[in-house]
Amino acid sequence: MNTYFMSKLERLTTYFSKPGPENTEEVISAVSKRLEEGDIKVAVVASTTGRTGVKFAEALKGKAKVVAISHEKMDQKLKEEITRLGGIAVDQTHLPLHQRGMDKVRNAFYSLGQGFKVAVEVILIATDKAVIKPYEDVIGVAGSGEGCDTAIVARSTTTKEMFSEDPLKKLEVREIIAMPLKKKWW
Repeated sequence: MNTYFMSKLERLTTYFSKPGPENTEEVISAVSKRLEEGDIKVAVVASTTGRTGVKFAEALKGKAKVVAISHEKMDQKLKEEITRLGGIAVDQTHLPLHQRGMDKVRNAFYSLGQGFKVAVEVILIATDKAVIKPYEDVIGVAGSGEGCDTAIVARSTTTKEMFSEDPLKKLEVREIIAMPLKKKWW
């Protein structure tokens, strides 16, 4: 049964007093706990070097498919380790929320935090690159520069369809699993 059609649903959200990599282990724990419900099979993780991707691939092995996304070139050994652990590593990607005409969208997501914006963005990237299926609920994980401090559940969709007229194709952020209360402004 799709839990989103229930009249009321209560879930635990983890809030951190400040953003930063010191929250990584707690985010891994919160994501792992959310995956126990069994309705989500994919976690898309922002991982510039591959280090955070390896941590998630180790922790979620057998629980979810882990897709690590980096807009830069990942460390080759870390990228290979993600793959060895059963994950998928995709690097040197585009940044869809930094494209022309996306300033207001990007800034709206930033108001929820750097990690929130990136968690949405890695889901868009993974769907754009056909690494994950569109229109399925997935977990997006990101942080504020290093490690992670934010995790969300959202419907996967492509950048082109994030504001689709078809309500079954557009981006929907469904849950906040974890996020910092204080935001990091660059």
